[in-house]
Amino acid sequence: MKRTALLIAEQLYRWGIRHLFGIPGKPVVPFILAAEDSGITFVLSRHEGGAGYEAAGYAMQARGLGAAVGTSGPGATNMLTAAAQAKASGIPVLFFTGHPSAASTGKPQGQDSSAFGTDTEALFKPVTKFSAQVERADQVGPMLLHAVKMAVEGVPGPVHLSIPADVLMAEAEPFSYAMPQPDVTYSLRINEFPTAAASAKRPVLLLGKGVHTSSAYAEVRACAELYQLPVMTTPGGKGTFPDDHPLSLGAFGLGGTERAHAYIEQGTDLLIVCGSSLSDMSVAGWKPEHYPERIIHFDARQHVTGMSFPGPSLTIAGDLRLNLQQLLRLEAVPASPADLPAVQQPEDRRGGRWLSAGSVMDVLNERLPDRAFIYGDDGSHTFYAIQRYIVREPGHFFFDDVFGAMGHGIGYAVGAAFADPDADIVCLTGDGCMFMHGAEVSTAVSGGAALLFIVINNQALDMVDKGMKVNIGRAAGTTYEKPLHATSFAESLGADAYRIDSEDGLRSVMKNLFPLKQTTVLEVMTDPDEIPPTMRRG
Repeated sequence: MKRTALLIAEQLYRWGIRHLFGIPGKPVVPFILAAEDSGITFVLSRHEGGAGYEAAGYAMQARGLGAAVGTSGPGATNMLTAAAQAKASGIPVLFFTGHPSAASTGKPQGQDSSAFGTDTEALFKPVTKFSAQVERADQVGPMLLHAVKMAVEGVPGPVHLSIPADVLMAEAEPFSYAMPQPDVTYSLRINEFPTAAASAKRPVLLLGKGVHTSSAYAEVRACAELYQLPVMTTPGGKGTFPDDHPLSLGAFGLGGTERAHAYIEQGTDLLIVCGSSLSDMSVAGWKPEHYPERIIHFDARQHVTGMSFPGPSLTIAGDLRLNLQQLLRLEAVPASPADLPAVQQPEDRRGGRWLSAGSVMDVLNERLPDRAFIYGDDGSHTFYAIQRYIVREPGHFFFDDVFGAMGHGIGYAVGAAFADPDADIVCLTGDGCMFMHGAEVSTAVSGGAALLFIVINNQALDMVDKGMKVNIGRAAGTTYEKPLHATSFAESLGADAYRIDSEDGLRSVMKNLFPLKQTTVLEVMTDPDEIPPTMRRG
């Protein structure tokens, strides 16, 4: 017999988890100590939301599970947004929260997380794939296994277990489980693809985040080359296909490239979608007169197919990577070379003050190594990268264009740096995001993590500011009366920091940064009047 806290920690270690992110509180102390005793490093985050984001970034970089812990009551509720972001991004994260005492449930308790109090089990249900409170020690093993099965099956996602302190301290029979392996299936309808693709006169392949989830980078490239398919990504699909490939049109949708939009405006008779729900962010600017004549939609989530465009649609359900592998085994029908629009260089639509955020991306193209992993936060700063940053190595650029929690990219990058300390991890964020979760820079510094934060500072909440000004004629509540001085803030947290206001200055500072050796913050002062690429909407 062993204490359940130790049994959980030992099982997490067997499943490959080496870091646990969170903030201590009395109900979860037994679990944190057990994790340390089991070889798992506890990382003290600066906010439970940051811990949840860090666990997600850890899972993404490690291509495995992430784990975060928060105490009962507010510690748990602080992680809700991180859980929702992980669900939107398809990331398997285990969220552990506490409860004062199972034996005293029903009696008044401080930070009660049962159905008599905050009811964290219920709160986490809409933002996870599974949420439960463990009532007894003998339930711990089966419920932990079930939670992880739910986290990795189908489209991966977060799960939540609320475990009372007395259950963590109780003893139970030891258990040991192999890592659950999700069933992967492919569709027999894949046989219809070759003829449909080869007969299309103006096809296009649209890649979403699902390509990241399934790691189907080689398969989508082989499919595009075999059938000579022009390729564009959604904003969230950025990084799934090389931007410098001859078949690449860049990104479509919000903040997309002129080249991708020019191709669509000439009409398409076949849209092939891989791993995208086709949200309004992904199809922004796609006018009804240019809707595709037919759609082939690869996705594990059948409920998202056939929802965004009218017309006939062929759903190819199941695992994206396996379906594409099956497709590549079929005899291909000869296809004609794709006719693509000329490459168009985007203009810097600025008001004349300070550095252009668009030109910052051009410098990053020069100075960031191809091997760098970019975690884009939510804001105009990353949409400039969607349009202008050139990804040459698939699987090295990550961004969410659906849920869009500001500041999550900061935590994702920190977690990624803990998961892969030898990698060059870069977070592209903004001043608004830094106001929300910038304290996690301290988590990176304290953990000795080597990563680079590039803070695009235009002293405003840029996307909503420009949206209000352009569409309404005025803005309110979008600019900071006392703007962030990210350099001073970062230095106060122990990071190396530089304030930059010119392209030459940025080039100079970045010249000798790689390989990264410590936590570094580059605050880039940009023109607050520049019009961002996000102004393109349908």
